Amino acid sequence: MTAPASPRLSSLSISERKNVLAGKQEHYLKRELVSRQVQFEISELNSPTALQRFGAPFRSPLGEVAPVDSELPILRYIFVHHVRNFPFLDQAREREFWQDRLQVFLESFANKRVSSSEDRLEETKRRKLALKCEKVVALMMNSGIPTASGYEECVGFDEIEAAGGADRAANESGILVNMTEGHWVNGWDVNVAAVRQTSIKRTVRYHTHAEFLIRTKRMDRPDVIVGRRYGAFVRLHRNLRNELPGKVLPALPRKVGSSQKSTVGLLSLSSADDRSSMYSVSTTSSSSVNGNGGRGGNGHRRSQSLGTSLGISKHSRNASRNSLASSINEPVTLWRENQRISLRAFLRVLLGDIQIAKSRAMNEFLLKDPIALNEEELNDEARRREMDHIRIEEQQRFYEIARQRARELDVYMESFRREIVESNGLTKLFAEIREKDKLEDLSIQYKKFAEWLRIEIAATIYHIFLAEDNSPELFHQAKRIHSLIPYTILKNVIRIANPAAVMNGVLDLFLATPFGSRSLMQRILSMAINDGIRQLQKGIDSLTVKIDDPVLCSKLRQFTEIDEEIREEIRRDAVLDQVDLVVAILRSERIEPELEPKQVETVFNAYVGWNSAVESVDDMRAGGQLFAYLKQLLKLYTRQRDKNMMLAIIGEPVTLQLFRDLFTIFYEPLIRVYKSANVYSSVTDFAVFADDMVEVVEKAQSQDMSSDPNQTVQAFIDLCARHEDNFYKFVHEVHIHDDGLFEKLMGWLEGILSFLRNGPKSGPLDMNRLVEEAVLRGDIDGNKAKAEIDQLIKWQARRRKWHEDKTRQKMASGGDMNGWLNTAPDNAFTTSDFGLNSADLDELNNVDDDNNSSDEDESDDQADPIEAEKRRRKKKQDHLRRSAGEPEKPEVSEILKLQAEFLLQLRNVLAE
Repeated sequence: MTAPASPRLSSLSISERKNVLAGKQEHYLKRELVSRQVQFEISELNSPTALQRFGAPFRSPLGEVAPVDSELPILRYIFVHHVRNFPFLDQAREREFWQDRLQVFLESFANKRVSSSEDRLEETKRRKLALKCEKVVALMMNSGIPTASGYEECVGFDEIEAAGGADRAANESGILVNMTEGHWVNGWDVNVAAVRQTSIKRTVRYHTHAEFLIRTKRMDRPDVIVGRRYGAFVRLHRNLRNELPGKVLPALPRKVGSSQKSTVGLLSLSSADDRSSMYSVSTTSSSSVNGNGGRGGNGHRRSQSLGTSLGISKHSRNASRNSLASSINEPVTLWRENQRISLRAFLRVLLGDIQIAKSRAMNEFLLKDPIALNEEELNDEARRREMDHIRIEEQQRFYEIARQRARELDVYMESFRREIVESNGLTKLFAEIREKDKLEDLSIQYKKFAEWLRIEIAATIYHIFLAEDNSPELFHQAKRIHSLIPYTILKNVIRIANPAAVMNGVLDLFLATPFGSRSLMQRILSMAINDGIRQLQKGIDSLTVKIDDPVLCSKLRQFTEIDEEIREEIRRDAVLDQVDLVVAILRSERIEPELEPKQVETVFNAYVGWNSAVESVDDMRAGGQLFAYLKQLLKLYTRQRDKNMMLAIIGEPVTLQLFRDLFTIFYEPLIRVYKSANVYSSVTDFAVFADDMVEVVEKAQSQDMSSDPNQTVQAFIDLCARHEDNFYKFVHEVHIHDDGLFEKLMGWLEGILSFLRNGPKSGPLDMNRLVEEAVLRGDIDGNKAKAEIDQLIKWQARRRKWHEDKTRQKMASGGDMNGWLNTAPDNAFTTSDFGLNSADLDELNNVDDDNNSSDEDESDDQADPIEAEKRRRKKKQDHLRRSAGEPEKPEVSEILKLQAEFLLQLRNVLAE
């Protein structure tokens, strides 16, 4: 007779008694447990003994660690299957490289205890890298390891809609970055609306200058218009550097010669079609205006190309357009048009930084000394608004035509997609490239893929050098760099020189240690680090004088040098007592000497004054200055210790040996390929392509090309077609001389794809058995576990909805060009083709939004400590404001009791 089912197990069942969990519950339980295991393993890498518990190829004092006994099974599996067998590294010797070089170096680094984010009160680069690694590894494991039931699934769109009603078409309606108005950035909508000529008398005569008229909109406030010459933009750039030291600012667009102009003539045509009436634009210099026939610079040709397609339907003309057409037979000069749009792009990039948007320099630049526009300036603003409208329309038509041509390849792209997705698809592709020495000899699906790629690259070139506000500036820079490169000399140097011998000689020069002394590389790096240490010491000496209490300074210095266990204990005390770390250090009995009562009182009063000063209570600023000095001193001591530790690492012999080994492993195989494949011949091919591209872009700018968008599209596609054979020849030559390197690389990639699609060879994770056995043993409460899993599912649905809403708001405020640039066929590759879960991939994309963006900034070392703390707290508040409304992850406890048994099962699955 069958025994009755356990009540807890029965209540947990969803549909069938054999399946304790539903598909979604399986997935999110596995995801939670895998994520926690990944987080533990990544954090364990900071331990000096981590690699000893890792398993082969690293040594352990306990002997060889079996795969099923590894404490880091996930990282061990990734290392053995996807790192150790990476082409190049697969040739590294186990003892000499992995144990005597890499393991010794990493253990030495871990023992140095370089400061963490908690020490610095900021996100260190290592912390950000660790968070990114956690997400990548968790994505790989969640997507790669299947569950035994086969019913695993993620939150679908129905759940997201139920969480708040996501709009499926939301991503299709981004506001364009280059629009004249409606481009709101951090509370500002700025447009360089017009350009007027001003005359200024100097010594004897008047000089004509361009003044850019800037229209600024703010929420619920009237528009403000100011006039600024180019020199004012230069001063803005300088003032921002002074006001925000250390802030990385975009480069100011170059000043365009005053002789360059764009002229617009309005032609009246009687067709009802919108395209029957158009602006006819030509670019001139002052000499051509005067009849000398001179040719204007390239910097102003773009507006002419875009202006040719300006259409004004006579059925939809309004009063403003009638006023524009009043001088219908007279050309209208759009002076400094490309300078205008370059400066507009510059201002909008600046305003994208919230600190700059709220700076005093920017506010004065946009709002100080407003003016009113006269009728002529209003007409000029209207004409330039039409030009902006034309640019957007021409860009839209370009991408629509490019997309249409790409869609014609759908049938062939589906065949190509299936072949790549199938087993060994990448190997087959590169095997054919190796066999066929001409592009035209490839299979039909590969040729059609090359045709689609040609369209994609053509659209990218158009977008970079023609479509954007800063495109003229980018094109000018690219053209200038191209003109400076001595391609012929470079080709001959590469052809004659022996780079392997040269680099080996350079290595010997920099890494040699004559008579056991330090190498030249060590001396150079040590000198740079010592310079930093000396600068920090100057700051420390200055602060110790201001603090004027050797005992307080000594306790802070000792904290940076004592054992990590004591430091961690003091940090915990600070968190538990909700006091600043400096207070916890100074009152700690673990660091001698103990403070006198008077010193304790001084520190406490300074701490109170500090908090008041940071909260903008000006009359308490003097009282908090001492505590500000103490915090700054701790930060400098911490940085100084880090640099001393780096100095010690550089001085160790294993560091030089590891560097040489890595160079030999990675560089020498590439040099062999480079020499045998005659890479030098491709230098000339690239120079010819760059010349051709410059000519095509200049024709598009100067209206030597037809205004028909089809011909514009075709010109850029033909550019790519003329040079694709040379590119294919380069890939083919490298491949046939690669000594098997490409085949190994493709095999390595396909090994990762095979894991993502099929999982590990040892089989899937049986989440149902895991939960069922835990319930039967009484380890967990079935109802409680099911409720926690369901809470995680609902949280994931609400969180994805929140991120989608946030992305949609960002698109609406900042614009989105991705819809235009996406010319991929409808049946192009999807994440599922490669075994990746799209929902988990979204989680990876959102990692930067989930974390505070407070980067370490050494410029704060010399800043006013109270102001630096205000900025830090403000950044934290900004992050909290950006994350406002984000669903909070529910606390779970019952399912965490499964972690130990889950780890045993995970070890068996990954023990290959």
